[in-house]
Amino acid sequence: MRKTLGWLAAVVALSVMSWAQLPGENPQPGPKFPRTEIFGGYSYGLTDLFNSGYRTGLNGWNASLGLNAAPWLGFVIEGSGYYGTSKIPRGAAQAPFPNCPSFCPAGTDTFNVNTTLYNYMFGAQFPYRKWERLTPFGEALFGHSGIRGEARSVPDGTLFARVGTGLGLIGGGGVDYGISPHLALRFKAEYMQTRGFKPLKQDNVRFSIGIVFRSVHKKKRTLEDETAPEP
Repeated sequence: MRKTLGWLAAVVALSVMSWAQLPGENPQPGPKFPRTEIFGGYSYGLTDLFNSGYRTGLNGWNASLGLNAAPWLGFVIEGSGYYGTSKIPRGAAQAPFPNCPSFCPAGTDTFNVNTTLYNYMFGAQFPYRKWERLTPFGEALFGHSGIRGEARSVPDGTLFARVGTGLGLIGGGGVDYGISPHLALRFKAEYMQTRGFKPLKQDNVRFSIGIVFRSVHKKKRTLEDETAPEP
């Protein structure tokens, strides 16, 4: 008896699955938001990575992978890098950089530090999907930040390097402008905090612009679509 009931249950289950896949039946609609978003572009950081009180602009890149769990919630993995020359004012240098004049060229009050900043972050994104083309969003990320600075003394060219790593935090938002179902232009403006040199923190801001590649659910063709007359 139990074996017979088991076979009947299996037949019913297979019948239901086959009916659900019959041509002509209306399939369940797909999600009305992209499941995956890949972003890449240019980024500009206005930074004070050495706590000198002097902000320096660094050029770089910003890339991320977003996985959307709901129309209003996505999870983001992000990487970014910034490169350039930081100017350290006289008397504001911290070890191992000596103060001027050993670093400052004659007649100047600052010295140059070749600077690199990189971030690896994870967090959440909160889009507001009300309009067809515009999608504003906010995001909050945290993870790892690394800072490296190199400078040479004026008299003998001795190389001094300073490296620090620590927690990084990013908070802010932006907006996507839809170019097509698969592409969008993204602009972001965000606060970026680094803690490369403890116990001090570094308060920075960044601006990013680039392209978003979106995955789009394709509607399944039904029997009515196949047999419908051409317009």
